[in-house]
Amino acid sequence: MSKTAYLVLENGKIFEGKFFGAERERETFGEIVFTTGMTGYLETLTDNSYYGQIILQTFPLIGNYGVISPDFENSSDKKIVASAYIVKSWCEEPSNFRSEGNLDTFLKAQDITGVYGIDTREVTKIIRENGVMNAKITNNINDINFEEIKDYKITNAVENVSCKTIKEYKSKYSRYRVAMLDFGMKESVKQKLLDRDCDVFIMPYNETAGHIKLGRDINGIVLSDGPGNPADNIEIINNLKEIIKLNIPIFGIGLGHQLLALANGFRTKKLKYGHRGANQPVRDLSTGKVYITNQNHGYEVMTESVDDNSAIMDFENVIFKTCEGIKYKNYPHVFSVQFTPDDCESPHGTGFLFSRFLENMDICNGKRNKTNGGI
Repeated sequence: MSKTAYLVLENGKIFEGKFFGAERERETFGEIVFTTGMTGYLETLTDNSYYGQIILQTFPLIGNYGVISPDFENSSDKKIVASAYIVKSWCEEPSNFRSEGNLDTFLKAQDITGVYGIDTREVTKIIRENGVMNAKITNNINDINFEEIKDYKITNAVENVSCKTIKEYKSKYSRYRVAMLDFGMKESVKQKLLDRDCDVFIMPYNETAGHIKLGRDINGIVLSDGPGNPADNIEIINNLKEIIKLNIPIFGIGLGHQLLALANGFRTKKLKYGHRGANQPVRDLSTGKVYITNQNHGYEVMTESVDDNSAIMDFENVIFKTCEGIKYKNYPHVFSVQFTPDDCESPHGTGFLFSRFLENMDICNGKRNKTNGGI
């Protein structure tokens, strides 16, 4: 029988639920955030951008199609980096021909605390109205130290999720060689590059301009998504100031978008409760088209800080009017987006951003023939 679990918010609110997942009882701290995706819970759980956070799903039933390892966003040699996982209810008997097991078994194997039976709707409303806050999961509420909860802080986030050595992945036709700086990368982004005939070099977060170029004939650079406060990454920001000068096409995604903005003198700030989920509307300011995007971030590039003399904002969040993409005038082959582009090249998808990146590599390498990605 499941044991009682308590979710304690730093504002004093306490919610009672039941444990599932990791069997050993322990106190778990984290920054509690909600995500609005109706599906994609596996991608959410294995997303490195949730480092140090307690994930709360707003959709009430989670786990109905089981655990499917090809859908994971972290590499096979890495474990979940979120602190804990909260759902209203989890499906004990998933039904899907690809399923490899249920959510409870998966969380146990990953040693991640899960809690169910919580009033997730009420918790979401509290976060939405009061902003993101710290929380604690415990089996004992007789001696709660709220100062201890408030003092919790996510530190060294990028360093803890990045790879330690360079890894090379070969595509079928090896059209281009792309360096991806791993700030907490998603496997799906790597795969989209491989599918477009790009050999991919996954590199540690602190690679310098000189090391990126060293004997590898790199044609393009992707700055990956990742966790934490972008402004904490002083070393990366300073490295990017030099990397931009290589005059190699650059594509920033998520945290990579924010770090690139900081390297160009723009500013970032923390959002009240972040944008997380697969249903975030974004407008292309050059065409007026709206795309439904996948996002997971707690910080934004401040719109008012984007210098019109050196850059233009080309995407915005439809609801909040926050910055969702930037093109750089001084570096015409450098651009970034806040959301994760999908793989769809249709008028309704954002796969064209990968094609833009490949086209930039075509231009810089004197090639105008079309790529398999379609331009």
